[in-house]
Amino acid sequence: RDVNGDASEAALLKCVELVVGDVKGWRSRNKKVCEVPFNSTNKYQVSIHETEDKNDPRYLLVMKGAPERILERCSTIYVNGEEKPLDEVMKESFNNAYLELGGLGERVLGFCDYILPSDKYPLGYPFDS
Repeated sequence: RDVNGDASEAALLKCVELVVGDVKGWRSRNKKVCEVPFNSTNKYQVSIHETEDKNDPRYLLVMKGAPERILERCSTIYVNGEEKPLDEVMKESFNNAYLELGGLGERVLGFCDYILPSDKYPLGYPFDS
């Protein structure tokens, strides 16, 4: 599949296509309602989506960017299929891993997601980026 965009974006899209399949379909079923584009000051990108789960009207916030910028905004981490508190030991392990990979010349990105509480962000909430 040919992809427009930078190498990191192209690699992410190709990976998701292999794992999930129909990216266009997924995007159409999980409409983006707000986005904060990546910039070199923030070093992250955020988007908020409706989800295809008709039984759960909450919005999904997703974020990608510099690992340290993502980590500083997280309170939990997903490890081996379980969400766990992000304690100092886990933060140090995370930092060591991404510094080692970066030192090897690898491009390292952080990712996180958060289901927004519906009492604060009800369906139709006017997000402002």
